[in-house]
Amino acid sequence: MHIDPFKLERYFARYEFTAPYLLSSSDCEPLSLNELLSMIHGETMKMWNVLKLGYTESQGHPDLREEIASLYKTVRPGQIMVSAPEEAIFIAMNTLLQEKDEVISTFPAYQSLYEVARSLGCQVKFWKPRYKEGWSFNLKDLEKLMSKKTRMLIINFPHNPTGTTITKKEQEQLLEMAKNFQTIIFSDEMYRYLEYDDGQRLPSMADQYDDAVTLCGMSKSFALAGLRIGWIISKNKDRLEHFLQFKDYTTICNSAPSEILALMGLKAREKILRRNHQIIQTNLEYLDEFFGRHEEIFDWKRPEAGPVVFPGMHKPLDANDFCRDLVEKKGVMLLPPHVYDIEDNHFRIGFARKNLPEALEKLGEYLQENIYNSSHEAG
Repeated sequence: MHIDPFKLERYFARYEFTAPYLLSSSDCEPLSLNELLSMIHGETMKMWNVLKLGYTESQGHPDLREEIASLYKTVRPGQIMVSAPEEAIFIAMNTLLQEKDEVISTFPAYQSLYEVARSLGCQVKFWKPRYKEGWSFNLKDLEKLMSKKTRMLIINFPHNPTGTTITKKEQEQLLEMAKNFQTIIFSDEMYRYLEYDDGQRLPSMADQYDDAVTLCGMSKSFALAGLRIGWIISKNKDRLEHFLQFKDYTTICNSAPSEILALMGLKAREKILRRNHQIIQTNLEYLDEFFGRHEEIFDWKRPEAGPVVFPGMHKPLDANDFCRDLVEKKGVMLLPPHVYDIEDNHFRIGFARKNLPEALEKLGEYLQENIYNSSHEAG
């Protein structure tokens, strides 16, 4: 198969491990192994101490699937397949879609959500958010896109990169549309549990719709990206079996240590989520203050949920040039709009890392040296 380069991942590959200030990351401050182990006692620690480094069950460790199922109201362990999140996307799209299928995706988006479908020859349409007093997805726009031909609707709430979400009422309306057209919903819920108010959290599509395929994992909300553990849920027995058959041609099974560490992370989720929310809320205050001082350069609107936001840059400044120059001169990495296949003058900030204050200080130095001083000299 032919598939286009993953622009975001190629950009990360270039800068992620050399730039000292990652002001672009969508995951929360990574936990150290010692931090995670210190949260766990009893039977799970025994599992870690006697762990054998052999092959694991293709579908995922039974205890891990049991713990994942406890996150949902109606999901059973047998309806879950454990895999790397990116792998789960690739498997689901290759299993569920065929050439010429119509697919609708929230956009901008993590590229694999729509690119795999496009590489299969699907007709991909984009449900784009409107921007006025911040970002928002309008159900009327989605209604115009959907039809009896729509095989799959791909959604991602809380949304990467805009930091917006929809209401529970809007979710219900979306569900009705999908049911009317007998459309599969692929729901990327990687940022679930990072809503700023628990009452804002949407019910998981896994609990709402039998024709849903739901993605989640340890990378974002649970601060354990290095485990490469996520999961995909389908209540359709045949679909899940097809996922597992396809997985035999990818990883076959998961890393044994990663599965036990993921189990530990889920058992300690209240502590981990509380820690991550504290980082996010503290950093949002820093961002409010910073962008309030630089209104002539940036268009800042607070996000509604999650660890990322997509602020704008006032013309004639160009966000692509700005992001590239900033990382080269100050080692501060932001994500430019071109990695999202858009021409808008917005860039992504990730704000769930502890060194955000230092990154903002370097960003402020760049603005003073390269924008404010340049403006004064031009005047």
